[in-house]
Amino acid sequence: MEKSRFGFAIKGSFLWGLMLLFAALFSLRAAAGVLGVSSAPASLADSTGPGAFLGRRSTDIYDAGGFVALPDVMPKAVYEIRNYTGYNFVGRRIDGFEEPIALLTREAAAALKEANDELLAMGYCFKIHDAYRPQRAVNDYIAWAQDPDDDRMKEFFYPDVEKGELFSRGYLARRSGHTRGSTVDLTLYDVGKKKEVDMGSPVDLMGEISHYDYAGITEGQKANRRLLREVMERHGFQPISTEWWHFRFSNEPYPDTYFNFPVKRSVLR
Repeated sequence: MEKSRFGFAIKGSFLWGLMLLFAALFSLRAAAGVLGVSSAPASLADSTGPGAFLGRRSTDIYDAGGFVALPDVMPKAVYEIRNYTGYNFVGRRIDGFEEPIALLTREAAAALKEANDELLAMGYCFKIHDAYRPQRAVNDYIAWAQDPDDDRMKEFFYPDVEKGELFSRGYLARRSGHTRGSTVDLTLYDVGKKKEVDMGSPVDLMGEISHYDYAGITEGQKANRRLLREVMERHGFQPISTEWWHFRFSNEPYPDTYFNFPVKRSVLR
């Protein structure tokens, strides 16, 4: 008989092997928590370090356990969730948006909060228009696009693009990065003046004027676009060329999962 370091006797190699097995399993579970696999709440500050998402892949498209309400993480920002309000290119509330709230993966939210803190020191903050978007919302877009007569919002959002070309020209996608939960549409907001910064075109205006490098805007508008892009890139977000407001968190934790839970607080853990 021998005494273990846990203070009780262990008889024989069989029981000793079981103890080693349980210890190994406990270590793996603890490591999973560090990597963000555990469903237990994790510190936002500790969830974005190098290698934080290794092995993290969700296959349950209705599981919002890895998401947070962005205003809880980043309260010093402005929110206008257009897919809820109805002021969008469709002209009504979009399927799946049950509350006017922005949801985002925990990791993307932490990085975005750091970017917003940098802007606050300059007198700006973010104005958020879209974040997580369920697949049912994308399906709603697809169904809307098949009705050529429903173009009530054309003059506001796609005046120079034919509705039938919105998907083929890349302004809309059947598989959206928003659905993976780490993509945002946003602009700069001047805290002192209490208004949006002039970016040369409004968010969601689909056309060449909204391309990041569009030449036909003022130098001041170009500088504003550049400021937004540079701050976002410093905090791990990747832009696209056709929409100056669209950014994806490069280290997104669910790169292959297109979620479909509704946008409302009650889905969060």
